[in-house]
Amino acid sequence: MADTAPTAALVLADGTVFHGRGFGAEGLVTAELCFNTAMTGYQEVMTDPSYDGQIVTFTFPHIGNTGVTPEDEEASQPYAKGMVVKWDPTEPSNWRAVGTLPDWLRRTGRIGIGGIDTRRLTRAIRTMGMPHVALEHRADGQFDLEKLVAAARGFEGLEGADLAKGVSTLQSYRWEDGRWEWGTGFPAGQVGGPKVVAIDYGAKRNILRSLVSAGCEVTVLPATATYEDVMAQSPDGVFLSNGPGDPAATGAYAVPMIRELMDKTELPIFGICLGHQMLALALGGQTVKMNHGHHGVNHPVKEIETGKVEITSMNHGFAVDGGTLPAGVVETHVSLFDGTNCGLRVEGRPIFSVQHHPEASPGPQDSFYLFERFAASMKEETTA
Repeated sequence: MADTAPTAALVLADGTVFHGRGFGAEGLVTAELCFNTAMTGYQEVMTDPSYDGQIVTFTFPHIGNTGVTPEDEEASQPYAKGMVVKWDPTEPSNWRAVGTLPDWLRRTGRIGIGGIDTRRLTRAIRTMGMPHVALEHRADGQFDLEKLVAAARGFEGLEGADLAKGVSTLQSYRWEDGRWEWGTGFPAGQVGGPKVVAIDYGAKRNILRSLVSAGCEVTVLPATATYEDVMAQSPDGVFLSNGPGDPAATGAYAVPMIRELMDKTELPIFGICLGHQMLALALGGQTVKMNHGHHGVNHPVKEIETGKVEITSMNHGFAVDGGTLPAGVVETHVSLFDGTNCGLRVEGRPIFSVQHHPEASPGPQDSFYLFERFAASMKEETTA
């Protein structure tokens, strides 16, 4: 770090202290600390509702160099509580930029800390798991480290936490934009496609855009939607979105609705990330907390039945225990990093889900075919 006096401190619950330079908003926040290996997409990461309750350490050093633009936001505000970077953000050099990262963080109330040895921090996370931390930014550089250690130790953690209700929409709405196109922006979807009800546990905008681009008409419902709420929309299929927190806690109200859908209808169902975990729980499987999770856009996933390997985007700290899936539920995808479950399908039913993110904003896009598979399954059901 340069000779400049520190204006931010990151303190782990074990008492480890990292001093750095603060940017963005001033203040104090506690959270779980994870790391993300993506080289692009820092704005998408910060606005992904699945990061609620977490601070993100970016392993790639050039964070902030493309500035910010509303087109890259996955939600109406950042949900990650803060960010940790190696090098201070520079002035943006990108034709799409409409502002700087520090100004955007300041405006949205999020804290950043630069000048950190992110390699050391990432290795610590891999060794000990995702620690509870306190992050403080003060322009005067006056830190009460004992207070910060106590704050980190007082963070309740994500196990047992239902965060989906806090990031979900409060009322239903139609989503009509498709995926971004060069020279067009976000084109409007076509009318007359399969009607999808998307349950919002913390849905990324690009997931909804991908459904539209696959030819679907999309209506979004809150995380707490009931079976009756869903069926009132006369859907051709149901989508279960990504989201933050402990799937077992969210499942307290989400799982009964999903089970009722499977018991009373033949509707196609497609889940991503937390939605995948909700579906697994509804089918009788179990979920577990991971040591350091999967966060990045370079994760290899193997489709078991074809042997095809896809490079995927991931963001999850819990995983489905593939060994607990009951008879009639097939494990379809596994991580080539650690062998954890990354997908399932129900035999003889148009019901499937994946742990990774096929909408992959900013990328890669190897798995977009899953949206097309979902749309095709709805068309088959309506013509059967």
